[in-house]
Formats: sequence, structure tokens, C-alpha cells
Amino acid sequence: MATLTGVDEPERAATAMERRHGALGSFAVDHVLGTLWSRPQLSRRDRSLIVVTFLATIGASDELSTHVEGALNHGLSRTEIHEIINQVAGYGGFPMAMHATRVVDGAFNRIDGVERQPPKDPAPPLDDGDRWIAATDVLGTLFAGRAANDPDEARAGVVEALGGVGEMAFDFGFGELWARTELSRRDRSMVTVAILAIGHYVDELAIHVPAALNHGCTRTEIEEIMVQLTVYGGFPRAVEGIRATRAAFAKIDARS
Repeated sequence: MATLTGVDEPERAATAMERRHGALGSFAVDHVLGTLWSRPQLSRRDRSLIVVTFLATIGASDELSTHVEGALNHGLSRTEIHEIINQVAGYGGFPMAMHATRVVDGAFNRIDGVERQPPKDPAPPLDDGDRWIAATDVLGTLFAGRAANDPDEARAGVVEALGGVGEMAFDFGFGELWARTELSRRDRSMVTVAILAIGHYVDELAIHVPAALNHGCTRTEIEEIMVQLTVYGGFPRAVEGIRATRAAFAKIDARS
């Protein structure tokens, strides 16, 4: 509890939570802060990465503000937290990402004792050629070398399958978001899987669970995202998420 909340007297804080929330407070202390956050299958840094993603995706402002400080305590940088929000823009929508950015900046203001954060750096300007080369590289790692190597061919395949949605996915999603280096591709895959799981996008999980393996996540780590989801998104979403995850694993195993 101390690393997550920054409270120096965890027992006193636990008692206060129970007095304020009753049984819900007891469950939060015992099962969330006690059991879930202590599980060894993910580092606390990675749990914070996932939880900030969950909360930003569903617009849980108060909880997100609290977890920003915990994420810093667990080793995430401010740049990484902002980059989580950038990924939310692509997979959870710009409105939620814009809202989350305001919440995150407010948390940083509180920590810093200031009224406004300094200006942020814009994305570097890219032309279509740069985007297409970057997107082709991203697809190569997402699909472990099974994507086309030629940028024109790679883009044409995505556009043929998805039309204008494919254009946006290739140019912005793969060519800009996934190509950014502020998060490793492993971390970006974990963030993406978390967004898809809490959003109940089962068909997309079938694509991004194998991609997460290709980017260096282990099966245990991916399954643990769904365990974390039991608390932050509820059991129905977590059950569907673990089913989709294991189905993706089974499909991989059937090919080998």
C-alpha cells in the first residue's frame, strides 16, 4: 500500500478506508492492495502501467489521479505515463485520451505544487514515406516477419482489407503511434492488450495477444493483465479476456 498510495502509515490508512467504505474498503485492502498488487507474476511497475491504462481508457478521473503518483513510485517516468495516454488515443479514442491528459497534468501539478505543466514537445513531422516505412517495420515485429516488407505493398494490403479505416490504421496507428520510442514495443503491447481487454474487444485480442508475445511479453504476463482486470474492469470482462487470451495461445500451439 505504501508504494502505491505514498501513505507512511498503511495500517491507519487501511482502517480509515474501512470506516469510510465499509465492506468495500475491506475488500480493497485485503484483495486489491493486499493480494492483487502483491502477486509476483508482474512487477509493480508493470501493474501500474496496466492500471493507468485501464483507468485512462474508462475515464475514471479520481482513480487515475491517485494512480499517477503510485505509477511514479513504482518506476514509470512521466514520459511513459504520457505515452500510455497517446496509445489510448489510438485504441480507446481521442476524447478519452484528451480527458486523461488533463487528469494526468492535474496530478503532476499537485505533486509539483504548480498551476500548470511546462509545454510538451509535439510529435516530429513525418511525410507519408516516413510513416509507411515506420509502419512496415512495426508490422514486421507485430506479426513476427509475416507481413510484407515493401511499404507500398504492406499499406495496400491493409487498405484493401479495411478501406479508409486501414489508411488511418497504417498511417497513424502503425506509422506514428507504434513507431514512437517513448515506450518499448513490449510495454506498448501490454498497454494495447489492456485497452482491448477492458473495452471487451475480443476479436482484436486475438490479434494483439500473439503480437504481445512477439514483442517479448510472456504468456504469464499476458494472463496476469486479465487477473488485474478482475478488479479494475470487473469479472465479466476479465473472464472474456482470459478466454480470448487462451484461445489465442491454443491457436499458436496448434500451428507449431
